[in-house]
This record gives sequence, C-alpha cells and structure tokens, in this order.
Amino acid sequence: MEKILDIVGAIASENGLPQEQVVEAIKESMVKMAKKEISENGNFIVFEDKSSKELKLVQKMIVCDDGEFNEDMEATHIPISDAQKLVEHVNAGDELEYQINLEGMNRNAVNSIFHDITYQIQKLNEQEILKAFEKDLNKIVIGKVLYVDKDGNTSVELGETRAILPLKNRIKGENFRVGQTIRCVLKSARITRNGIRLELSRTTPKLLEELLMLEVPEIKDGEVSIYKIARIPGEKAKVALYTNNPKIDPIGSAVGARGVRINAVSKELHGENIDCIEYSSVPEIFVAKSLLPAQVISVKLQTSEDDEKPLAIVQVSKSQKSKAIGKSGINIRLASMLTGYIFQLEEVADKEENIVIKKDDNKDEDKKLGLEALQSLFKGK
Repeated sequence: MEKILDIVGAIASENGLPQEQVVEAIKESMVKMAKKEISENGNFIVFEDKSSKELKLVQKMIVCDDGEFNEDMEATHIPISDAQKLVEHVNAGDELEYQINLEGMNRNAVNSIFHDITYQIQKLNEQEILKAFEKDLNKIVIGKVLYVDKDGNTSVELGETRAILPLKNRIKGENFRVGQTIRCVLKSARITRNGIRLELSRTTPKLLEELLMLEVPEIKDGEVSIYKIARIPGEKAKVALYTNNPKIDPIGSAVGARGVRINAVSKELHGENIDCIEYSSVPEIFVAKSLLPAQVISVKLQTSEDDEKPLAIVQVSKSQKSKAIGKSGINIRLASMLTGYIFQLEEVADKEENIVIKKDDNKDEDKKLGLEALQSLFKGK
C-alpha cells in the first residue's frame, strides 16, 4: 500500500483536493474491498501509520467463550480457545485486531481498490465543483455556447464545466451561435448518476432582477429596492420598485436618462418590454398602478375565504379597457401575477370618466378634479 500513499499528494494536488480527503477515500475503498472479499459483516478499520507511510487494514474481533460461539458470529467474534493460540493473555470480552496483508490477496481484490479509489476521487471532485457553483445559484453566470442539439437545448461552457440551457428556459425567438457569449441565471446545480448537472435559465424573473442590479447603481447600492417582478419572457415584464429615500425617484433611476438603463436590460432579454411601476403598501393603489399604462377609475378589493386569489374589481373607461387588458391579455396577466389578485374589469362610459379626469387651464379646478379622482379610486372600499 506504500504505492498508494506515495501518490496521495499527487492525486490531491492534481485534483485540487485536500490530502486528508484523498486518504479517507482510499480508506473507504479498502474497507469496501474487505467486506466484499472477506466478510460482509466484518468489522474492518484502516489505520494510517504516518511513520512508515502505510495504511494498515485491520479486522477487529471480540473474544467470546467457546460455548457462546456459533457460525453467525464468525465475522465479528473468535472463541477464547482460538484466541489463546494467538495471544498469551486474553479474556472473554477482549477485542483483538488482525492486520490483513493485502499483498497476499488476489489480484482482482487489489485492482478493485484502485478502481474504487478512482470513483471516490471523481465524487470528491464533483462535490468540490458543486460547492463552488452553489455560491452562484440564482445569480448571473457568463458562458460560451458550445452547441445546440436537435431538441433546442444549448450546451454552455462555464469555465471547465459544461452547463445546459434547456429549450424551456430559453426566451422564445432567440437563437445562439457556437462561440457566442451569453448571460444566464444558474437555476440549479446537483450531482446526478452521470456527473454534475448545471441548469441555466433565461426565463426566470431572477435574470431580470440581476440585470437591473448591474445596470442601476441605486438598486445595487440598496437605495432602490425591487418589491416583485412578473414576467412573460421575451414579451413583457412588470417591475415593482420602491425607495425609503424621498430624494430618489425609483422609476427614474431604473429607466435612466432617455431610457438608457432599461433599454440595455431589454436588449439583453431579446427586446422584452419592461414596465417599471412604483410599489405602494396600499393595495388599491398598487393594483391601480399595476395596470399601467391604463388609467384606472376605481378599485374595490374582495378577500377570498378559500385558498383562491382575492378579487380586484377595477373600473376603467371604455377607451382604457384595451390598454388594461393588453395584447393577448398580457398586461392584465402580469398585473395579476405582480399583485396576487384576480382582476375583474368593469367598463365605464367615457362620459362618466370625463367628469373625473377632465382638466382645463384652471389650476384650482385641476386640483379639485385630482381630489375627486383620488376619492373615486377607493370608491366602494
């Protein structure tokens, strides 16, 4: 076994593993071999003799009275009469240790140790790699496209490890070319029978959140916070933002001058349209804002007694209804995802709306109408 110990340092260095872990892997392989070749129920232990740089495989046996011994105890016990032939002074209940000479074992037994060591080192390698990637879970990782298979799944190189971007996690309509550098969120990292599996995603709301943190310093610094994100990948997203700093405009910070910040994020997401709205702790106001760009007349909330989502009855004018719903219902779906409410739209004639929102050049009248609009928002609360 000196040969194994001589290469322990090299194995550890080559694989970037602590030497102690490699030694433990070898010990485990030796015990596994002994149980297979000698006895499944045997009590085997491996000792490390640092002075001689050897690993010693030992079988522990308990001494018992001759009358107590039976065949079922052969793997773990030895009759006292047999023990006295090996040790001069021994009593029932004593524990004896027998060193097993591996050189005297058959070649297959020794080879099995080396094969198992290789397997154990591979497992240790995978565990170390997994630990490194677990730190990046739900964060952006940058990789290079290796190939796209016939099912549309994209293989991505992350350092020396390959990850997979499944078709279901790819934004609809986007295509990648070999060698292209892409940004994804590391969705999961686990060890499977076939090795490490890293799954990436470009459809998770977390990607939008991470991209906003990269583009918006106020979000990265914590001055502006993201309350929630609702997203239909590649189509549209709504981001609810808030700040405790009265000097900061959370929407303006996220959008940037002339939309430069939000446009950069949209470009990364294959042109996804992104609405930024200001979160409000008042549910009615938050519901109303969630339907932007549609203008809402009033909001009435109804709680649900069962596990279903609560209901938001929202009044909008005829001219604003299509905006509230959005193309293919996207706007109202995102608003529901963002607020947690089921929306019921009630159409109000435009003439009735004009009473609330009509403005003229008279500032006092504008102020009065603004108060009426605020009151109507909570009508029926």
